[in-house]
Amino acid sequence: MNTPQRVNIGKQHPAAYKALIALSSEVEEAAAAAGLDPLLVELLKIRVSQINGCAFCLRMHTRDALKKGENSDRIAVLPGWEETGYFSETERAALRLTEAVTRVSDGHVSDEDYNAATAVLTADQVSAIAWLATLMNAFNRVAITSRYPVES
Repeated sequence: MNTPQRVNIGKQHPAAYKALIALSSEVEEAAAAAGLDPLLVELLKIRVSQINGCAFCLRMHTRDALKKGENSDRIAVLPGWEETGYFSETERAALRLTEAVTRVSDGHVSDEDYNAATAVLTADQVSAIAWLATLMNAFNRVAITSRYPVES
């Protein structure tokens, strides 16, 4: 397949990309301060990237999760998380909220999804997860639009 070179929007407007990186640091700090497990944070990044089909981010965050000690079985079943016993109540609430934020075009974040999250998660955790999903959606769009290369 011979596709024309795409503009790397991060390099084309480096100040904007730098601001996204700064936001990433803030979101990571918020997640840690809210008491979110670093492995859960990586799983949420992977799940957003799965939904958006961002191969670049999937590879990066899968590798990060494995390096941090995540179980490969949990990563493998992540698209079907609702059907497994691999995830705790907190993780399930975080995944559900993350999916709702990512699929906002399917009908916004429903009261049902939001209330399910707030039944299990603290306000700080809900906010950190929503910011994490927002951030990952932005990174996915940068990588997908720019067609970041993913080669073996």
